[in-house]
Amino acid sequence: MLNRQGKKQRRFFRRPSGRTIFILIVILFPLAIIASYIDFPASIAFVRHYFTPPNHFTYHGHTAYVSGVALSPDGKRIASASGDGTVQVWDALNGSHVLTYRGHSSDALSVGWSPDGKYLASGGLDTTVQVWNATTGAHILTYRGHTDAVFAVAWSPDGTRIASASNDGTVQEWEATTGKRIVTISSSPSVKGPLAPWNTVAWSPDGKRIAIGGNGDVQIWDAATGRNISYYGYHAGIVHDLAWSPDGKYIAIGSDNTTVQVWEIATIKNIYTYTGHATGVFAVAWSPDGKRIASGDSDGLVLVWDAFTGGHTYTYRGHVDYYPGHYTSGAAVNSLAWSPDGKHIASASSDSTVQVWQPM
Repeated sequence: MLNRQGKKQRRFFRRPSGRTIFILIVILFPLAIIASYIDFPASIAFVRHYFTPPNHFTYHGHTAYVSGVALSPDGKRIASASGDGTVQVWDALNGSHVLTYRGHSSDALSVGWSPDGKYLASGGLDTTVQVWNATTGAHILTYRGHTDAVFAVAWSPDGTRIASASNDGTVQEWEATTGKRIVTISSSPSVKGPLAPWNTVAWSPDGKRIAIGGNGDVQIWDAATGRNISYYGYHAGIVHDLAWSPDGKYIAIGSDNTTVQVWEIATIKNIYTYTGHATGVFAVAWSPDGKRIASGDSDGLVLVWDAFTGGHTYTYRGHVDYYPGHYTSGAAVNSLAWSPDGKHIASASSDSTVQVWQPM
């Protein structure tokens, strides 16, 4: 009988062979290199965002980029203009399609409701502005005063006039029912010779002034005479969008230089500059109560913030993140619109969608 000393010890762990060690090195070394380049917090965020998308609904009616969006004055319908050449009207609560307007021969770039909600004006790459019935889609008139793409359209608060901003370097004000031109505002010639384009136009709440923005310039003009009232200088980048505060005392300016500047109209003073974006700001919208501003950028983010302190209140990532039903990322937000009650925002994007969501 063998004693305890003579009993062979059982080895529970075998020393790996040289071949095994070599195989492990071959496998693990590349993995270690790859892991060093992985942003694990970002990867975790990606997974979290994929499985917890923002609370919203998405309108998928367009087949190309959506360049303009506007809510009806009663907040019940949304109109969206797209590079697919259509302007579509749909239900703001459930996204159900109401009608499609196909009057433009090329990309539809902008859209605006009349103050009474009966009509829509849409501007396009075909150089026209078209006015049509918002219920039936029946064409009413075509304004042909521009010679290049129309980037923005805006109705006067009383609904009698329309202002349109164009790549031809003019902002033109004209009668909404007849198309008769009232005022033409021309930009200064660019370095290359042609007039610098105007990208955006907005009426003051009292209908007496027009704010326009373009190649770095922001100006306010008398709507009746076309006389320049104030000049807000060069903004170190292209001005893509601007919005008046509801009380008409301030203006927010979204620029290619990644900022949104808030100016006081009476004093022509920059009272605050918002620097929350990392890329150019394409869209700006002031909340109906005047307390918040929403701004959308070329990366697809929409930031909602305090209009006077810049205090951040909400980030919307619906056009940025991947999640079921949304498989693109980084498509620009081109246009924003608040609902009249301030509870929802509609955002139009180059991802071909319009998304409606709560800014909280």
